[in-house]
Amino acid sequence: MVPNIPTALTWLRILLIPVFVTVYYIPEAWISAAAKNWIAMSVFSFAAITDWFDGYLARRWGQTSAFGAFLDPVADKLMVAAALIVLVWLDRADSWLAIIIIGREIAISALREWMAQLGETKSVAVAFIGKVKTAAQMTAIIALLLWQPVIPGISTRWLGTIALWIAAILTLWSMFHYLKLAAPHFRRHGGG
Repeated sequence: MVPNIPTALTWLRILLIPVFVTVYYIPEAWISAAAKNWIAMSVFSFAAITDWFDGYLARRWGQTSAFGAFLDPVADKLMVAAALIVLVWLDRADSWLAIIIIGREIAISALREWMAQLGETKSVAVAFIGKVKTAAQMTAIIALLLWQPVIPGISTRWLGTIALWIAAILTLWSMFHYLKLAAPHFRRHGGG
């Protein structure tokens, strides 16, 4: 595999995960709680931007690869899982909502891998509902990491909590959507 900028951005996103988590382990004598929130939110937001940017560059420059197609969603899921675990640890998100979102990501990744082995990757390609779920999820995580009013009259706690509920509902909806698309293949290939 020849290294390229899109793949390097994906690796950068993975390397940012321990940086993101470590922020909350820095003693408050060194960095205030509010500063930790801003730093963690900034690191997560930067990672989310690199997610969009690496895909855009890979398509634009014709640098797509099977390895990049594998690594990109892995990096996304690791970053989201780390953020949700941190938010549960900080008591800013309910653990069962995090379990729903992380569990769905694992289940759909396994489903996509199985469908790829059958040569049916397009059957479970990312649907519009998955993109809306991702937008709600990113909004929730960014707002819950910030955890303070930034815009007068808007509580990031309230916005993040509502967005996380929306993300969890859309997570379940999109999971059932993908399972419905894959159902004929389950029957045909001995899945039930």
